[in-house]
Amino acid sequence: MLDINFIRENLDLCEEAAKNKNRQVEWHKLLELDDRRRDLIGKVETLRNERNIISQQGADADRERAKHIKEDLKKNEEELRSIEERFNSIMLTVPNIPDKSVPIGKDESGNKEIKKWGKIPKFSFAPKDHIALAKVLDLIDFERGVKVGGFRSYFLKNEAAQLELALLFYTFQKLVGKGYTPLLAPSLVREFTLFGNGQFPWGREEVYHLEKDDLYLAGTAEVPVTAYLSDEILNEKDLPQKFVAFSTCFRREAGSYGKDTKGAYRLHQFNKIEQVIISTNDMNNSFTLHEELLTNAEEILQDLKLPYRVLLMCTGDMGEPQVKKYDIETWMPGRSGYGETMSNSFMGDFQARRLKIRYKNKEGKTMYCHTLNNTAIASPRILVALFENYQQADGSIKIPKVLQPLIGKDVISR
Repeated sequence: MLDINFIRENLDLCEEAAKNKNRQVEWHKLLELDDRRRDLIGKVETLRNERNIISQQGADADRERAKHIKEDLKKNEEELRSIEERFNSIMLTVPNIPDKSVPIGKDESGNKEIKKWGKIPKFSFAPKDHIALAKVLDLIDFERGVKVGGFRSYFLKNEAAQLELALLFYTFQKLVGKGYTPLLAPSLVREFTLFGNGQFPWGREEVYHLEKDDLYLAGTAEVPVTAYLSDEILNEKDLPQKFVAFSTCFRREAGSYGKDTKGAYRLHQFNKIEQVIISTNDMNNSFTLHEELLTNAEEILQDLKLPYRVLLMCTGDMGEPQVKKYDIETWMPGRSGYGETMSNSFMGDFQARRLKIRYKNKEGKTMYCHTLNNTAIASPRILVALFENYQQADGSIKIPKVLQPLIGKDVISR
């Protein structure tokens, strides 16, 4: 959420940002409601002060005036509540302002490749995709997964189950070793967390809702972990706070009808290690932390010896809350191209304003924090890249060296 004073002072900038992010905002209505809101706040404060003065006068008070004040106050407070509800509803549709370094573009075609790492494998045989490999080596059972859990469901079996746990544990321990606080985050969350991280109101259709309990299934640990410090005032000396969190994630994939309907690339349920940072309201420091998160994710892929590229996302493909965003795409031979495996986002104070995450600086002033997050690893999508890049001519799959001690073997074979 942006500050309304910032919007008023930088309306052209905010309108341009919304346009570039393909979002429509009722700007005229928003400012009209804000004018009325400010007027009512002034009236309510004046009436409350007058009521207090009359109350202090005791028996000598003007009872008739006190009666009118009570009636006027009730009327204005009720109107103020209604106005603020409508005002806040529109405020929640205002997207964040992208950094000047972000390319302007309507969709993924506007993203900018900024680096590549690793050699794309050249096979002396006809390579298989992960679906064929998983079937031959009995690693993923999609048919029984669909039977039990419906469309886009699966069972990981044998070494695939071991590999997922090994990948998650390896990544978790690596980031703990870098000083990140380990968390096991809940997947069931309250609605305010989704408004807080900026997924609502825009992405509501992507989220599973448990109506009876009025709870939601989070699509990433970013949701609960960013809300972990909600409505708190921290000390500057305790920032940044860096978290590495494991959670099971759930996504309806409502907007991906017809995309990646086969295999383990796009699923309703998966496991993920997420990096989340809560930091001070310092742009230069936050951009440094943003690069740190990117480096962490790159190191994991480099440890696994998986070729990848980094994209700087354009305005139309970066999401509403982001100031700046990188995606990392890993080479997947079965797709004959790269597939997204990590996302790295800097949100400014957008989420912190929604969640009321604040801190007192050295001068004693209360400031809103900055928030950042990055996918460290997500499975089984990463298994798609691992299986396909490490496949051998005899149909076996080599296991990356860093995972061999956790699996107890160096190859998966029939």
